[in-house]
Amino acid sequence: MRKQASIALLFAALSLPLASAPAHQTPPPNQSPGGAQKQPQQPTTIPVRVELVNVIATVTDRRRNFITDLDQKDFRLLEEGKPQDISFFSRQTDLPLRVAVLLDTSNSIRDRLKFEQEAAEDFLYNTVRRKKDMAFLMTFDNEPEVIQNYTDDLALLNKAIEAQRAGGGTAFRDAIYVGAEKLMNAPIPAGENREVRRVLVVFSDGDDNLSDHALSEALEMAERAETAIYAISTNTDWLSVDTEIPKKIIKSRGDQVLEEFAEDTGGRVFFPYRIDDLAQSFQDIGNELRSQYSIAYHPSLGFSKGGFRRIKVEVDRKGLIVRARRGYFAPRTVLNPVKAPPPGEK
Repeated sequence: MRKQASIALLFAALSLPLASAPAHQTPPPNQSPGGAQKQPQQPTTIPVRVELVNVIATVTDRRRNFITDLDQKDFRLLEEGKPQDISFFSRQTDLPLRVAVLLDTSNSIRDRLKFEQEAAEDFLYNTVRRKKDMAFLMTFDNEPEVIQNYTDDLALLNKAIEAQRAGGGTAFRDAIYVGAEKLMNAPIPAGENREVRRVLVVFSDGDDNLSDHALSEALEMAERAETAIYAISTNTDWLSVDTEIPKKIIKSRGDQVLEEFAEDTGGRVFFPYRIDDLAQSFQDIGNELRSQYSIAYHPSLGFSKGGFRRIKVEVDRKGLIVRARRGYFAPRTVLNPVKAPPPGEK
């Protein structure tokens, strides 16, 4: 996880070999009193496990204006309902972005593919800045495939987007899994500040009929990659367009899946009808990704039991809304069993 630079020296120091015997000792450490050579002893190391959870939070007022002037004392963080001590805090504004754009090219969205392509190009235009941000394009039908690797060249990305055609089944969960995994290993900027903000934008109806990964596995990978998922639904069933912003009256199972991925990772889901319905939303996403808080803490429960932990971030100012991921998967600590020596050995 990020925000560990301040403890890197501690990590390194505690992992150094223990000191050897003084140089003036007789006989030398690698020689017995009779002059026979001894096998050099292996240095002893002390393993250290740093249990740190990093949470990215966005704070807005009821009019969706971003609040960027809060301090650590304004935040309260709970894990499984228990208050946690915040170890690291920073206002993270204008970090470089690493963006995964996932296009559903399965047969189920054939009629909406043109909409997906226009929306993806519009998102990249409003979000990715040359020589600072980077994005890659992945499509998914029978299986996910990276079409254009990481680049800051919008012309390359747009060309790849426009070349896509629809057909085949839908491996939606596999695409989320592979996209988040690729974001976990995103290119790091040069210089002292090597932090980036990871975001996955998926254009899909949320249906799935071919994935090998379960929903929980895809979500866990997104959590481990500290990736916020923004989902743009292509499903226009039961969508009211009489209001200024299209509103879902009844959500399909696919809509619910998109909503779950977005809300659990601290992102957002959109149910547009026309490409124009997304213009302001994409600008808001770009501003949001550069107006967030990074909060890290050592969980009081530790990681020994593993499993999913629910977290909640609150602020002490009334009328403000906080969005952050709803939890994380704690890695289970497994101790290597001590084996008994074979008979006749000590």
